[in-house]
Amino acid sequence: MTMEAQQEKTGERLEKGSTEFLKSALEEEEAKAKKYLSNWQRAEADFDNYKKRVEQERSENAKFANMTLVISLLPVLDDFERALRSLSPKLAGLSWVDGLRLIYRKLQATLETQGLTEIKSVGETFDPAVHEAVAQAEGDEGKVVEELQKGYRLHDRVIRPALVVVGNGSGRREEESGEAED
Repeated sequence: MTMEAQQEKTGERLEKGSTEFLKSALEEEEAKAKKYLSNWQRAEADFDNYKKRVEQERSENAKFANMTLVISLLPVLDDFERALRSLSPKLAGLSWVDGLRLIYRKLQATLETQGLTEIKSVGETFDPAVHEAVAQAEGDEGKVVEELQKGYRLHDRVIRPALVVVGNGSGRREEESGEAED
């Protein structure tokens, strides 16, 4: 073999080795690129989720920003209701009584526009999520027979549970036993 032939053969071996080396390097770089793309896509998804969560929190904060004020006005609303209930029928036609009713309705309407809703109680099944039982009395078991203080929700959140009297089932049994005697 001549020198030139030997150099050519060595060059081919180097070339084959270089090709294998380059292929291996290319595969490594492609794997890195896939990993970087995957990480970037994950980071982008995380950021989108973060933006959605921040927007949801922002809307929640705006929705309940005046909750403290609404809660502090509930006793005023209760006092108006008690005052209007305690008025004698003789005073019903007086202008100042009508003025009190108008003020009460205006306060009630203002609170309703802020998202305040009354929790229905009397005749409903007792629900510990929205009612607070303070006593039991004759009546259908598990049913609210009397409301001592109104409960309220602000949007979908209970801000004050209704104070209620729950039936113990004794009134129902007496009715049934009375019917059986006939």
